Amino acid sequence: MKTLKIWMLSLVLTGVTFAGFAQGGKKGEEVKFKTSAVCGMCKATLEKGLAYEKGVEKATLDVDSKILTVTYNGQKTSVEKLKKAVNDLGYDADNAPATPRAYDRLDACCKKDAASHH
Repeated sequence: MKTLKIWMLSLVLTGVTFAGFAQGGKKGEEVKFKTSAVCGMCKATLEKGLAYEKGVEKATLDVDSKILTVTYNGQKTSVEKLKKAVNDLGYDADNAPATPRAYDRLDACCKKDAASHH
């Protein structure tokens, strides 16, 4: 009877391990966001700000295309959290608008056309 309990317990633990892997979340996952960044200062703000986000391995902004590429560990963060981090730095991320307070704190050169923001 004891062997059966141990066998059942190991089966349950194995199932939990597989479920963890099935959720995805590998190192080196990549996501790209279209941002409202406009200059080199924006690039520095986004890359430095995202470097402090949990799970981010690398963030690179192409200023010309306004595309921010983020390499991250999916076990430590998610696309939604990364998008929110971009918004909280004052920039749009795809269709998610910048957090107004953060946007207001940006330097004038980093602000997109004020009329289109509101």
